[in-house]
Amino acid sequence: MGVSLDSGGSGRGRARWKPKAEINVTPFVDVMLVLLIVFMITAPLLTVGVPVNLPETEARNLPAGEEPLTVTVNADGVIYLQETEVPLSELVPRLRAIAGTGFDARIYIRADDGAAYGDVARVMANINAAGFSNLGLVTDPIER
Repeated sequence: MGVSLDSGGSGRGRARWKPKAEINVTPFVDVMLVLLIVFMITAPLLTVGVPVNLPETEARNLPAGEEPLTVTVNADGVIYLQETEVPLSELVPRLRAIAGTGFDARIYIRADDGAAYGDVARVMANINAAGFSNLGLVTDPIER
């Protein structure tokens, strides 16, 4: 069982061109590299929150899981839930509305380095008194 590449005439003619069944992966790799670069550049820009100067500590990063709730206290004592400004009296009802019955929901507290200790303590105390016990303080790592 053989294949004949006969051109129809004598045996000296050129063989007919047949397409090859192979995939050229070079364009695919190029596109994937471009997407990788785009995502590497845009990922740090997608962090949700109000810009604050976080204190620097030697604490290690927590493992990343689901999207946590973020409460931010800026240097002026203004409180934000995610990116929405809220007064302290409305913070707990809004947290309950977002978390539902999930009192074990992770809540990160981001406080500006220049925020008053009393403001941060009041925010933490109100959240803890409402039944939320899974609180974490967000800091920046020390640059060495």
